[in-house]
Amino acid sequence: CAGCSSVPDSIDGPFTDEELTFFQGLTERGVRFVLVGLSAAVVQGADTTTQALDVWIESLGDSGIGEAAHDAGGFFATRTHPPMIGGRGLERIDVVTHCDGLEGFDAEYARTKTLKLGEVELRVLDLERIIASKEAAGRPKDLAVLPALRAALAAARG
Repeated sequence: CAGCSSVPDSIDGPFTDEELTFFQGLTERGVRFVLVGLSAAVVQGADTTTQALDVWIESLGDSGIGEAAHDAGGFFATRTHPPMIGGRGLERIDVVTHCDGLEGFDAEYARTKTLKLGEVELRVLDLERIIASKEAAGRPKDLAVLPALRAALAAARG
């Protein structure tokens, strides 16, 4: 089909129940968000690892964020920079407010892939865009992971 790739439409990731509840809560409230960075690459098959789940949220002023965090047993702190999601089982979620080398949220959201985590549909940044962001950031840790990201992209293209 048009736009299809070998990226699975369903993944069994090592997500906590609280993380899945948070993502589901955002979705149910119409809060647009995207999993970005290495966490998005890992769920697309990149042979690398990360401790964080980087989540880019369209509007940090959306009340649905705090409600979703509350549903998951956590909280949304807005007086920190960047704002943060906290609580048991939600410690790995990092709120991203900017992605180096990428366009605005709307343009990037239009390029995302949708993967299914059990009952939760999760939008993830495409591997090509993750690579572009890592290249633009240019930090040693970003440059070091580029070979694994490129290999995952090549494998996804078949």
